[in-house]
Amino acid sequence: MAVAWSEKASSMEALSLSPPMSPPVILTQDELKKIAAYKAVEFVESGMVLGLGTGSTAKHAVDRIGELLRQGRLTNIIGIPTSKKTQEQAISLGIPLSDLDSHPTIDLAIDGADEVDPHLNLVKGRGGSLLREKMVEGACKKFVCIVDESKLVKYLGGSGLAMPVEVVPFCWKFTANKLQNLFRDSGCFAKLRNDCKGEPFVTDNGNYIVDLYLKKDIGDLQVASDAILRIAGVVEHGMFLDMATTVIVAGELGITIKNK
Repeated sequence: MAVAWSEKASSMEALSLSPPMSPPVILTQDELKKIAAYKAVEFVESGMVLGLGTGSTAKHAVDRIGELLRQGRLTNIIGIPTSKKTQEQAISLGIPLSDLDSHPTIDLAIDGADEVDPHLNLVKGRGGSLLREKMVEGACKKFVCIVDESKLVKYLGGSGLAMPVEVVPFCWKFTANKLQNLFRDSGCFAKLRNDCKGEPFVTDNGNYIVDLYLKKDIGDLQVASDAILRIAGVVEHGMFLDMATTVIVAGELGITIKNK
């Protein structure tokens, strides 16, 4: 019995001395965004003309590009910013800048998205920069979109959050009503975006944004896109169709890369 007890005691002592299991690491949404952004920057090579996106996810990518330039690991980079905010960020990081007039073809653009559907169509513009983003990203050879897994949807508008449309300020209510009626069968509600002071949000281009809230799928996206753009007063919409060549998704289980 003594031997048996001794063996049992030794076993219990060994168990008590073994290190406790580490709790699972839970990453914040911003940490996931940073992981995706850093992965996207791995596509950047020296000598490239880069489209620099706007928003909380793209900000991490621009920061990383600036860091690699300072370290000398990237050289001869030219950035084309998609907003005044990104322009200011890039200047503070020492990233040389230009524009589409001087560089009509861009090697690579990196930007975030508000929604990504299974076909890699995107909703962008909840940060208010959709027009310049679409101009820059439409001119690039490769567009890498970076998101965390919360941005994945079954269909565009499926998050229940805003699908932005940039409109001219002149008679914006008239334009908003046209947009709402266009998607009436999808339960659309059109609302003017306001800033933190309760005044109409003004884009970098001096326009307003009407946010569309949808309860159902709007169907054929290309048909919807064409119908929106035919409305006088609409400047551009936030659906980026067949534009992303790669989508990098950061989630709790790691990085997923989806290619066209």
